[in-house]
Amino acid sequence: MAQKQQMLQFVHTDQQMPDKREPALRRQDFDEIYARFADGQAVTQASRCSQCGVPFCQVHCPVSNNIPDWLKLTAEGRLEEAYEVSQATNNFPEICGRICPQDRLCEGNCTIEQSTHGTVTIGAVEKYITDTAWERGWVKPATPVRERAQSVGIIGAGPAGLAAADQLRRKGYQVHVYDRYDRVGGLLIYGIPSFKLEKDVVERRAKLLADAGVIFHLGFEVGRHATLGQLRVQHDAILIATGVYKARELEGPGSGVDGIVPALDYLTASNRTGLGDTVVDFENGRLNAKGKNVVVIGGGDTAMDCVRTAIRQGAKSVKCLYRRNRANMPGSQREVAHAEEEGVEFVWQAAPDAFLGDRQVTGVRAHRMHMGVADASGRQTPQAIEGSAFTLEADLVIKALGFDPEPLPTLFGEPNLKVSRWGTVMADPRTLMTNLEGVFAAGDIVRGASLVVWGIRDGRDAAAGIHTYITARAAAGQLAAE
Repeated sequence: MAQKQQMLQFVHTDQQMPDKREPALRRQDFDEIYARFADGQAVTQASRCSQCGVPFCQVHCPVSNNIPDWLKLTAEGRLEEAYEVSQATNNFPEICGRICPQDRLCEGNCTIEQSTHGTVTIGAVEKYITDTAWERGWVKPATPVRERAQSVGIIGAGPAGLAAADQLRRKGYQVHVYDRYDRVGGLLIYGIPSFKLEKDVVERRAKLLADAGVIFHLGFEVGRHATLGQLRVQHDAILIATGVYKARELEGPGSGVDGIVPALDYLTASNRTGLGDTVVDFENGRLNAKGKNVVVIGGGDTAMDCVRTAIRQGAKSVKCLYRRNRANMPGSQREVAHAEEEGVEFVWQAAPDAFLGDRQVTGVRAHRMHMGVADASGRQTPQAIEGSAFTLEADLVIKALGFDPEPLPTLFGEPNLKVSRWGTVMADPRTLMTNLEGVFAAGDIVRGASLVVWGIRDGRDAAAGIHTYITARAAAGQLAAE
């Protein structure tokens, strides 16, 4: 009875987030905005969990984290056990604790949140558990029980590829990860700003994987340095986990003038500069918002990253233009609140018509939108309001409209690789194998642009599929030899 009383404290204890830096301070740098829970805070907040019979937080977590279990262990001060439970289902819990949109996933479906008591601060506790584990030396490189002769080649060092690499290395496979960039992490390192995910958090994970025996081939472009067919000869299985990087285009008069840039180019330039690289387009001002009137077009998490980055670069003004209303936007509502606190102006229910300026953009002509009837997904369809045109002053326009796949069959020199009409790689939903024998695919390149946590889930599933495939082939070969 005493143990039960240790939980269910939501009736006596209010929800509390970790300390958040003041907007005036966080506008000046790229440091994370939340402090870490103090030990006592984490214990107290974890004890608010109601230990549901059906844990909806876990049900709505893409990696099915055992959230009530590690909350209970945290409340009891059993942090090393809490970490073991947390990392059992998630290869990168300290990353998910920072960047997952918990308001749309676990915390948004917390039972006590639905009963108006305020959700358990799951993400903050998850971050606290794993950061504590790193500090106390509990996080160690994987040590396989036995080494296997078979090798797996993974194309892409983003969340899906790294999660698969971790899982496969733990089983003793010789894992080689190929990535065209010069650092490990994909969008974790170059796409997500440091105020959400400081880069040393990603770098220490990359080092841990290397220490475990994962071999990274950086600056390696499949199709240029080797075709997919050549990699297939070198490895027993291949995983395509490239993500989706091709920016969706913005049509309309004037869309070709200077000063209209893709979101990923802009974010990559900012992140590279923060990492100490020299970026010519940042130095010459093309990808730098300092002193400019900035308009970001889009309403997802990438758009939020762009507007908040522009604020920190010293933009004169930052506006976010989105064709739907706040309730229908795909991005995290917490991110919107952070952006508003930092001085971003949201122009809801508005869409661009044209871009003004002869050579350099000077403004965005837009029109107001009316939210019409819901479509098949349940979201209201925006419709233009006649005669509602207006103009926003702009020296820099950032396109944050989402991402599409690159033409992999052409890039990889493998025309037989089957893709969907959207260009995503087609894979068996159960095994994640493509139409090519021994070639698997996972993450955004299969499901389209999505969350980091879904990439982790897909990478884990792909690793399981690859293990089943290789062991079945090995068993068949052994039987044939007998």
